[in-house]
Amino acid sequence: MRRAIRLEFRKMRRLRTGLIVTILVLAVAALSSISLFSGGTRRTFDEPEAMPWAALMMSYAFMAAMTSPILTAVLASRQTDIEHSGAGWTLASTAGYSPGVLCRAKLAALSLVLVPAIIGQTLLVIAIGAFAGIRVPLDAGPWIGYTALLFLVDVAFLALHIWLASVVENQLISVGIGMLGAFLAVFMLLMPGAVARVIPWGYYAMISYAGQQGGSVSYVTPAYAWIGGFLVLVGVVFALATRRLDRIER
Repeated sequence: MRRAIRLEFRKMRRLRTGLIVTILVLAVAALSSISLFSGGTRRTFDEPEAMPWAALMMSYAFMAAMTSPILTAVLASRQTDIEHSGAGWTLASTAGYSPGVLCRAKLAALSLVLVPAIIGQTLLVIAIGAFAGIRVPLDAGPWIGYTALLFLVDVAFLALHIWLASVVENQLISVGIGMLGAFLAVFMLLMPGAVARVIPWGYYAMISYAGQQGGSVSYVTPAYAWIGGFLVLVGVVFALATRRLDRIER
C-alpha cells in the first residue's frame, strides 16, 4: 500500500493537484472573508454579543459547502481518469496493484493532500478576520471542530467519487454529480436538520458550528451521532465496493 500511495503522489505532480488545491483554498478564504470589509460588518467587531467570529464561520461554511463537493469530484476524477487512458488499470494489475488497492491508495494520497489544505484554509480565514479588525476573543473550539469535520466529510466524498470515477469512464458524470452536490449542499444550509441528514451533501450543513438562532448568529452543536453514522456508512460502502473491484478484470 505504501508503494501504491507513493505512486499516486507521482501522478499528482503530473496532474498539478497541488496547484489546483492551493488556488481553491485561496479562493475559499478570500470569498469567505469578503463581507468583513463592509462598513456594517466592521461595526460589530468589538461587540461580543454580535458574535463576529460565528458570523465569519457561517460565511466560511457557506463557501466550503459551495466548493468542497466540486473540489472532491475534480480531484477524484483527475486522479482516476489517468487509469482509464493507456490501460492504466491493466498495467497496475501487472505490477501487483489490483483496482481496489489502487482506489484505496488514491483515497489515502488525496486525503493526505487535503489535511494541510483544509487546516491552512481555516487558519487563513481566521487570519483575515484578525487582520480585518475583529477584536472579540476567538473561541478556538468550534473552529477546530469544524475543520476536523470538514476534512472527514471531504474524505467521504473523495471515496464516493473515486469509486464512481473508477466504474464510469466518462468523468463528466462524476464532475457533474459534484456540481449538483454543491447546489444541494448550499441549499441544505437553509433547510432543517431533519432534511439535511437524509441528503448526502447535507452533511456539509450538518457539520457547521454556527447558525441562526432567533434572528442572531451563534455557535451551535452539530449532530455528532448522525455525522458519525454517515462517515461509517461511507467507509463500509467504499471498503465493500473496492473489494468487489478486485474481483473484476480490467
